[in-house]
Amino acid sequence: MSGGRGFNVLHVAEKPSVAKSVATILSRSQGLRTREGRSRYNKIFEFSYAINGRPCHMLVTSVTGHLMELEFQDRYRKWHSCDPADLFQAPVHKFVPEDKLDIKRTLEEEARRCQWLVLWLDCDREGENIAFEVVEVCTAVNPHLTIKRARFSALIDREIHEAVQRLVEPNKCFADAVDARQEIDLRIGASFTRFQTMLLRDAFVIDFGTDNLVLSYGPCQFPTLGFVVERYWEIQAHEPEEFWTINCSHKSDEGIATFNWMRGHLFDYTCAVIIYEMCVQEPIATVTTVRQQEKLKYPPYPLNTIELEKRASRYFRMSSEHTMKVAEDLYQAGFISYPRTETDSFSERTDLHAIVQEQQRHPVWGSYAQRLLEPGAELWRNPGNGGHDDKAHPPIHPTKFSSGEAGWSQDHHRLYELVVRHFLACVSQPAVGAETNVEIDIAGELFSASGRAILAKNYLDVYRFESWGTSTIPTYVPGQQFIPTSLTLDSGVTRPPPLLSEADLLSCMDKEGIGTDATMHDHIKKLLDRFYATKDSNTRFSPTNLGEALVMGYDDMGYKLWKPYLRAVMERDMKAVSEGTKSKAEVLAASLQQMKACFLDARLNKVKLFEAMEVFFERSNRSGGDEQHASGEVVRPCGVCQESNMVLRRNRDGNFMVGCLGYPQCRNAVWLPGSLSEAVVTANICNTCTPGPVYLIQFKFRQLEIPPNYNANYLGCIGGCDETLRQLIEICGTGSRIPARGRGSSASSSNVQQSNSRLGEARHSACIYCHQTGHSSSDCPSQISGSRSARHRGMNPQSGEPSVPCNTCGTPCILRTANTANNRGRKFYSCQSQDCSFFVWEDNLNNVTGGSVQRARTSVSASNTSRSGGRGRGGRGGAHAATATFVSATGDPVTGRRCFVCGDPSHFANVCPNRGSS
Repeated sequence: MSGGRGFNVLHVAEKPSVAKSVATILSRSQGLRTREGRSRYNKIFEFSYAINGRPCHMLVTSVTGHLMELEFQDRYRKWHSCDPADLFQAPVHKFVPEDKLDIKRTLEEEARRCQWLVLWLDCDREGENIAFEVVEVCTAVNPHLTIKRARFSALIDREIHEAVQRLVEPNKCFADAVDARQEIDLRIGASFTRFQTMLLRDAFVIDFGTDNLVLSYGPCQFPTLGFVVERYWEIQAHEPEEFWTINCSHKSDEGIATFNWMRGHLFDYTCAVIIYEMCVQEPIATVTTVRQQEKLKYPPYPLNTIELEKRASRYFRMSSEHTMKVAEDLYQAGFISYPRTETDSFSERTDLHAIVQEQQRHPVWGSYAQRLLEPGAELWRNPGNGGHDDKAHPPIHPTKFSSGEAGWSQDHHRLYELVVRHFLACVSQPAVGAETNVEIDIAGELFSASGRAILAKNYLDVYRFESWGTSTIPTYVPGQQFIPTSLTLDSGVTRPPPLLSEADLLSCMDKEGIGTDATMHDHIKKLLDRFYATKDSNTRFSPTNLGEALVMGYDDMGYKLWKPYLRAVMERDMKAVSEGTKSKAEVLAASLQQMKACFLDARLNKVKLFEAMEVFFERSNRSGGDEQHASGEVVRPCGVCQESNMVLRRNRDGNFMVGCLGYPQCRNAVWLPGSLSEAVVTANICNTCTPGPVYLIQFKFRQLEIPPNYNANYLGCIGGCDETLRQLIEICGTGSRIPARGRGSSASSSNVQQSNSRLGEARHSACIYCHQTGHSSSDCPSQISGSRSARHRGMNPQSGEPSVPCNTCGTPCILRTANTANNRGRKFYSCQSQDCSFFVWEDNLNNVTGGSVQRARTSVSASNTSRSGGRGRGGRGGAHAATATFVSATGDPVTGRRCFVCGDPSHFANVCPNRGSS
């Protein structure tokens, strides 16, 4: 209490315009003062008032929609920060974004000096959620606040004054339902969006004129796309089929009657011809039945949001998004009631006559409003009940008279007219007509004709958007006979259904429970924004190639993620939360568990997405590194940062590596042999390496770039226990052997060597020459301190040519001549055995200082019995492969550095001039 003014009450509205309207109405524009808040757009209005007879000082301000956002913690926000599957359980938090901090400061400052907080947010679930965001901010600085909620449906004097005198408690269940939806949509949307964007965007040429195309997935957005694609497929699958029907007409002095064949039509031409010939041979028509009855055409139910969007689309070709924008403008200006409502029935306490009275002054429909209120006209009828009531707002209806405002666009005029005419129609009597049905018999075949006369138009007088046609037919009596004026056998073809219009799409979404009245138009707009669908001038939707490919891919997987069933269940669960029959935690756990299982299955079957995309798009030559990342091919937990996973991926040069998702904070990486052409993570787990699980990788090497005693297909472990993989890294090196275009060939060689030396040394692996630990194979003392003497040469006893004995198998190696560009004419010795890879230059044998023939005992183990799972294609190689010797052109030992096609150490096999002829 302060200054005798009573207690201070802070009122918070959802928008600045609503705050101004509430303050203006409550103060009656007397003693109203305005001052600036921290935010230039959210002003503060002050005045004196009395709530239930208690004097108080009112402070009215506003937010601008949601005050808080739900987001993952910083560690998970970057697309490459984690496996997308982790997002189903990654920590999330609500926070006030930077652009709303000034609004937050205003609320904190005003709340400190107030005793009450009254919430004027929109009276739906979303508004209730925003209300609790405001409560959280205000009670953080003043925990003693009394919290109240104002419930209103229109910004008019009667509603606002009544609301402030009948304050209620805010509904936590409504807020919890929105919290559940936000978290479900965030987790599902982020995981699937990252997965399919990183998997497909760079793998295909998808040109929509945007640089950073996002292939988004939304739990409501995708089923909405599914409706569009399903109808499109139905049209594409339609095969026109010819049919035949018999048409009959009769002309008399009173007019012409057209009789329709009661069989409809036949697809069998022969049967149709036989029946037609029977009718032609006995053409006398006998009237069998004449029925006359009164028919009623009922007015529409009171207007809810979905019907408003559907009718605006049908009558004016306005998009649902634009319709809601215009309706919001009319609501905030006080001309119509709250436009987001599911209710299509008025409560008994609604003063419907008062609403009609306001419209009597209108120059167009004012006379009809007057007739409605005249007791003698008998035009009034209490509106029908559509069966829906959201317990928050009445149906949409006019709240203030207008014959047109200066700032209104044509669409504002149209929508206001629709709301008024719809309201006047729903409180009117139905149209009355007299309908006559006549049936005739021709040679045993029945035909029928009907006519209608309008007796009273009633609601159709004001509701110009609907019509009820009049058609007259001559008078017939039972037993009357006549010969038809015409009797023809006509053909036609079946036609496919039309593309879905926006009204059709809204009906599908409403029927299946996809989205809410407040969000459906957003989901439709998202389809257009993401280039998943297009809308023509008739407001009909067609899927784009991208939209169709995504639905096709998921459909081929066998998982109906594009069908409405899963989301419909979630919507029902969230409604249960709002009603208090289920808890938020219960719904979150069930929904996320189900969708995570779908996500993991989709990831395992990602090849179906590739196959579907290949139907519509060309493959790109961009790096597929994000494919590996997006597919979530986790190899092992990172042992360095112990927070993220390590995944198989490719760098920009196309080379395979296993890197930590925590990059750049964690730079742990394992570079794989440069001779790899393919690598796929399997489900097999190494039982030796820790921390686990460590998944085995199926490698495919380029055969010409590895020694002949190694298999091109190999199942290996990067955890450190795999001796064969370590040897291949020693022999083949890491990274591409051809420098990337525009890059230096040795730009990162030191980093690569350092990374891979850690892989070997950290595991205390043995040297491939002496089988001792403590040094790498390239620094083996046995190779440096070997014999410096020239090797003894002899003669091949069979050919008489110079030879040297093979170090490995002892077979005489004959002298040969190189025929490559760099070494043409140079002599060398090589073993003739296919199982041996011995090679040495002749001049190196003559070099006393460096001519010793080096040996590399590259024994390849047949298997690693400590690992579980299959061996993959090609297995792990022979039990004890033959040793291989490698020397450089200078005679110095260089492990794994020679061409395996021609034996020339000056180049590698992938650039060998003899490669094509080998």
